Amino acid sequence: MSLADRVTSAYVLRFGHPPALLARAPGRVNLIGEHTDYSDGFVLPMAIDRAIWIALAPRSDLRVVLHSLDFDTRADVDLARLEHADDGWPEYLRGVAWALQEADLPLRGWQGVMAGDVPIGSGLSSSAALELAVARAFQAVSAFKWEAAAVARLARRAENEWVGMNCGIMDQMISAAGVEGSALLIDCRSLATRQVPLPPESVVVVMDSMTRRGLVDSAYNECRAQCEAAARHFGVKALRDVEEAGFAARTAQLEGLTRRRARHVIGENARSLAAAAAMLAGDAEQLGILMNASHDSLRDDFEVSTDALNALVDSARRQPGCFGARLTGAGFGGCAIALVREDAVGDVVAAVTRDYEEATGQAATLYACQPAAGASVMSLA
Repeated sequence: MSLADRVTSAYVLRFGHPPALLARAPGRVNLIGEHTDYSDGFVLPMAIDRAIWIALAPRSDLRVVLHSLDFDTRADVDLARLEHADDGWPEYLRGVAWALQEADLPLRGWQGVMAGDVPIGSGLSSSAALELAVARAFQAVSAFKWEAAAVARLARRAENEWVGMNCGIMDQMISAAGVEGSALLIDCRSLATRQVPLPPESVVVVMDSMTRRGLVDSAYNECRAQCEAAARHFGVKALRDVEEAGFAARTAQLEGLTRRRARHVIGENARSLAAAAAMLAGDAEQLGILMNASHDSLRDDFEVSTDALNALVDSARRQPGCFGARLTGAGFGGCAIALVREDAVGDVVAAVTRDYEEATGQAATLYACQPAAGASVMSLA
């Protein structure tokens, strides 16, 4: 049974009538451009064919009642009285409602059932998928205009200011604006996008280490603060404004840890632009080289990789048919990805699965994914 059918059936059982709407929003993988979004830099993500789905119908009051099948819990939110509860996933629902109201968007209540197949804590942005699915639900019942970039900014505000995760804009932007069949090069300052297809006969394989991290409690916010300190040193708004040559000329003036963080971000911006050019030229080998360099920088300069992620990446790189591999997402656990020749996917998945279990004693989950469309809503009437 598809997720759409599952939430639709569950809605009927819980509320006694069919839902009026289906809202969905995808998770994502980032091909390259890690820890650059909060420095106004460039990222190259793609929305994936894993998503959060909500079957819903409008209410006549200002309540949102949402059942999560995955957690077997319910949120009951009064839009006229939004308060923190620190109760897990419902905080994202409240945060999105708060951010939309802060933007003076009139909201109606709704009721629904939710389920998803974006692994939580895996680095595939389940939180942004939840935020954008909820935002789509609010838009559908409240009839305000859907503008992907504007709603992505509001969803990021919800995560920054309500949830307390000081993330950049990439995850919300790709979940809102993804394009089926293509990755997006996103300028995180202007939010301008460019469609960039994968090289011919290449596939992205997600390699889930099955290790999890909570970013709010991790070193993510510390990494961001170090990048902001480096930007102040160079007298610029963000590290996006520092060229590689200018960094090299003044690198000795930075403290060692801050210097390594800045070196990664500045180099990663250059790699992201080069990767987009390689993809537009259909050059999978060059894209793989850049992905490898990105992972090495994240491992050595930004220090957000782990032994588990390194084991996946190292194994994938050894396999015939793999062009390159890197961690995806903020690091500290979660997933890596590999760019693989289409006819070699089965062999690569089997070999990396075996190698990872031998190296770590744990079982990884590997699967190919396809570029998917961003958040959408469907009327069932």
